[in-house]
Amino acid sequence: MAETTWKKYHFKPFIETAIDYKGFREPTEIQEKLIPLVLKGESAIGQSQTGTGKTHAYILPILEKINPDSREVQAVITAPTRELASQIYHEILDVVKWKEEGAEITARCFIGGTDKKRDIEKLKKQPSIVVGTPGRIHDLIKEQALFVHTAKTLVIDEADVMLDMGFIADVDQIAGRLPKDLQILVFSATIPEKLKPFLKKYLENPKFEQVQPRRISAEKIEHVLVSKRSREKIDVLYDVLKASNPYLAIVFTNTKAMAEEVYSQLNEKGLKTARIHGGLAPRERAKTMKQIKNLDYQYIVATDLAARGIDIEGVSHVINYELPKDLTFYVHRAGRTARANLSGVCVTIYEPSDEHALVELEKMGIVFHNKDLRRGEWVDIHDRNRRKKRVRQADDIEKAARKAIGRPKKVKPGYKKKIERQVEEVKKRHKKAQKK
Repeated sequence: MAETTWKKYHFKPFIETAIDYKGFREPTEIQEKLIPLVLKGESAIGQSQTGTGKTHAYILPILEKINPDSREVQAVITAPTRELASQIYHEILDVVKWKEEGAEITARCFIGGTDKKRDIEKLKKQPSIVVGTPGRIHDLIKEQALFVHTAKTLVIDEADVMLDMGFIADVDQIAGRLPKDLQILVFSATIPEKLKPFLKKYLENPKFEQVQPRRISAEKIEHVLVSKRSREKIDVLYDVLKASNPYLAIVFTNTKAMAEEVYSQLNEKGLKTARIHGGLAPRERAKTMKQIKNLDYQYIVATDLAARGIDIEGVSHVINYELPKDLTFYVHRAGRTARANLSGVCVTIYEPSDEHALVELEKMGIVFHNKDLRRGEWVDIHDRNRRKKRVRQADDIEKAARKAIGRPKKVKPGYKKKIERQVEEVKKRHKKAQKK
């Protein structure tokens, strides 16, 4: 481990071992900015997109500060979805397993949809770190099974999603049970106006660290547009998936109902497909995630639940069956692929009604390649805006010609027709020059 990177934090030996084992060569930008603040006990807001390494920006320093001799809760970590909470919990376990013998650092994960009585049983002994969804953590506090008043740190991960899903009220209730000198760490891709009153209530002059992505999308993602034309959309999707032959593909829809419909139709067409959305029973979601990790499926249909936070390894292709209403989610969706320095493809099946959204994405910096499928093979096609561009170009040439010709000083009969002939001559010469 290089002296100039991780060594400077002076982490305990078991954390350094975990860092080495995970192959973390150097801290990411958000880790560089947040780890020193967390170690000092300062409250902070970290704004960064998914995939920037923010989970370890708080996990590692929190573990560094845990007192193994204490039998009280020392940190509470909240996440908006069961999958993300479970993922954070397992990341903690991956570090803790390297701890020295005799050093007791315990973590527990509490999420909705599981047996609450069993959770209460587990809490006969309070864990060092609590990870979970706000609703279940709040329930266990109300049941007087979980005692969080001793916690020194509260983490609110994916705070903007918490807000969207209506969980901020539960987080508010949890924060209200914690000590006044609490360290609060808030992580979010965006800071919506509606989130600001909560932040103002609990955070006095927090450190604000923002990591601007160098590119709106990872460099190794190819963004492909495929027009639906007059075809059935599900048939276009099937052809895209077959032609792509992905290692693992996620097909994104905007609603649970559409996810179910696409999932059913792809299975009917003979593609063994999984689905992930908030309408599934917790056990089914957990089972599906396990099967995906075991590579039992090549195709997954998902809502934006899978676009933020949930890390599914090996995604080679992302397909937008529908463009998200909030276009920032396009970036989150695309970010599921081309991770760990690999390349990836993000395909969008579009209709004329999507034109405005596509223009907005182009303004954000997304560069699309226009393609189609012919006999199961990918072919490059003309830019979807070529006609508009041609009309604009013709207008520009005509304007330039009229400006160059100008209006005669002495107006004679038939001068207008003469100007029109001259303009036409200029346009003809331009066309000939382009052909050459």
